[in-house]
Order: sequence, then structure tokens, then C-alpha cells
Amino acid sequence: MNAAFSWLMVAMTILLTCYGQLVIKWQVGTFKASTVGLLSRLPPLVQLLFQPWIISAFIAAFGASLCWMLAVSKLELSKAYPFMALNFLIVCLIAVPLFGESFSTAKAVGLLTVVAGLVIMSQA
Repeated sequence: MNAAFSWLMVAMTILLTCYGQLVIKWQVGTFKASTVGLLSRLPPLVQLLFQPWIISAFIAAFGASLCWMLAVSKLELSKAYPFMALNFLIVCLIAVPLFGESFSTAKAVGLLTVVAGLVIMSQA
């Protein structure tokens, strides 16, 4: 396995993790508990676990874990792990148009700080 593949696995870890977080936020925000059938006897949180989109988020998390294992099998953890901070950036930026979340100057400064830290740490 070459370095390019390992870095692709880091990118896939990030994308799958972000997907899972965004899908869970979406589904939790739109979920209506069942009032009929077998599922109606279960608590709403348990009902949510049976929703196809939530299941896809869990599968994405598992896939992200597999990608991460492949990535760190060949990359130094201290080189690869800082890139997980991109999850903050991606989720925060996508949540603004997708969920109508606010984007303030403080969030922008925080995200720029995360990116600056990532740039600095990747040089070491």
C-alpha cells in the first residue's frame, strides 16, 4: 500500500465521519416517533435506531473506522491524526446551509485557527 492510498483512506475517514454526523443531525431533527405497529412500543430513541438513514450513518462510521485502520497502518499517527480536525470545518460549514445554523465571526475565527493549526502540524 503506497502513501497516496493511505492519504486517500484519511480523506475517506473524514468524509464518512462527516456524512454520519450530518445524517444523524438531519434524522434526529425530522424524526417522528411511530404510534402504530411494533415500533410504537419502543422508546423514540430506539425507534430512531431502526431508521434506514440512521443505519447508513452507523455503516459510514464503521467504514470510516476501516479506512482509518488502513491509513494508520502505513502513516505516522502524529501526521495523520491532525487531519481529523477537518471534520470540524466540514460539518460546521455544511450545517449552515443544510440546517440553517448560524455562522458567526467567532466560528469563522475558530475554524481558521483549526486550519492554521493543521497547516502548522503538517509541516512538522
